[in-house]
Amino acid sequence: MTTAQIDPTRFLKVSAAQFAASTEWEENVAIILPLIEQAHTDGVQLLVLPEGVLARFMGEKSRIRAAAQSLDGPFVTALREATVGKSLTVIVGIHEKSAEERPYNTLVALRDGDIVTVYRKLHLYDAFNALESDNVLAADLIPELLDVDGFKIGLMTCYDVRFPELARLLTVAGADALVLPAAWAKGPSKEFHWSTLVSARSLDNTVYMIASGEAGDACIGNSMITDPLGLPLVMATNQPTTITTVLSKDRLAAARSSLPVLSNRRFDISTTPRSLTAPVSGSSITE
Repeated sequence: MTTAQIDPTRFLKVSAAQFAASTEWEENVAIILPLIEQAHTDGVQLLVLPEGVLARFMGEKSRIRAAAQSLDGPFVTALREATVGKSLTVIVGIHEKSAEERPYNTLVALRDGDIVTVYRKLHLYDAFNALESDNVLAADLIPELLDVDGFKIGLMTCYDVRFPELARLLTVAGADALVLPAAWAKGPSKEFHWSTLVSARSLDNTVYMIASGEAGDACIGNSMITDPLGLPLVMATNQPTTITTVLSKDRLAAARSSLPVLSNRRFDISTTPRSLTAPVSGSSITE
């Protein structure tokens, strides 16, 4: 299907790009700007980039604190400027300065020079001998859906994919697709975990998944875009690349008609935004 044939009310052309992030934000901007230009040239409407690519410090993670920038800092500003005049939404992960010593792990959605929404990561990667919470502050708000040319997009980040309730909350709120920027660390069976979880969250909820995984020495890459029945439409390996496909509302409707899990479900999941220092066991949590 050519760009000229794409009905903007029924189809959405999307890309997930992967690359190895540098320790220097200027080098990462230099990588990302051509990706934005190419996506615009190709008629892409939504470009998803990996998690935390302002800077990467795999061996010195405490430097994340010093490297973090505010939303009006030079990294986001450079990317905002690159989107001016373009009919393209770009989602990118950064470490965002907070009022505390630790920054947030934040997704920023950019369109035509503006920040249209942000999502600060809920579930920090304190697993497999890693402690993201040592240097990152967890947020406690469920992200709002992002509208991209009539498609409702839910935002998740990396480790969030292991918590099916977030994907369900976003889908019940009306998501047609979920984006998942990630820096999925290499390790035993980690490629299997990644592909299984991305497909499962897609199939669980009959939604598209657009998962962008950082490439490089420490991360697996393996970006993938799945259809609403969890089937991969396009997949990458571990090398820097961009994968592209077209989402279809008709395909979404057909999947939900043949597999009506959303209408068949017997109970709801309620949102429970709260302070992460609040007690959980035996407590009464209200919305």
